Amino acid sequence: GYDLYISSGGPGSPLESEGSDWENHYFGWLESVIGWNNECTEEQKKHIFFICHSFQLACRYFRIGNVCKRKSTAFGVFPIHMLEEGKQEPVFDGLTDPFYSVDSRDYQVIEPDHAQLINMGAHILAIEKNRPHVPYERAIMAIRFNDHFIGTQFHPEADATGMHMYLLREDKKQTVIENHGEAKWQSMVEQLQDPGKILLTYQKVLPNFLNLAMGEPALTHP
Repeated sequence: GYDLYISSGGPGSPLESEGSDWENHYFGWLESVIGWNNECTEEQKKHIFFICHSFQLACRYFRIGNVCKRKSTAFGVFPIHMLEEGKQEPVFDGLTDPFYSVDSRDYQVIEPDHAQLINMGAHILAIEKNRPHVPYERAIMAIRFNDHFIGTQFHPEADATGMHMYLLREDKKQTVIENHGEAKWQSMVEQLQDPGKILLTYQKVLPNFLNLAMGEPALTHP
């Protein structure tokens, strides 16, 4: 077996897979890791990082929020706001508040079940930006499920340089403009070049997770 797992994003619906063989296998794997961690020593425990689609599935598995379809697709570079627990989270060490991430999703996790969170010892680490002019609940952007499992709605693996080159390709540029407008394309290209945004998230979140999972101290502020 492996010492740690990074469970990636979609494509796919976190709702339509309910009851499917694929989802049953996925939840079976998750149960097996939980079972292993319950039986072994601290040094042997396995760590999991859930990203986007996997994060939504984990929230369904643990029954800690309402996984639902968004009114409109979230696509672009967005600020992520830390809650108090997020400011103490070693995986977020070295980030600003807010920090920035790439988000691309049709689904979200809202309406957290606080009783279940307390029962699990889980904590919401971050939420999406405040939108007082819109009557929608803010989506959960990161959860510490337990000492060994953490998940994010956003994409910490998004590589700013690679994404920048990708968006400059004429076919991808046209796809983004057709679906989201030229202003969105221009905004993403500009923000991907900002070293304090996507690049910082890329340099901190998953490296911090890997260091913690391997028993190394989290990287401190540069």
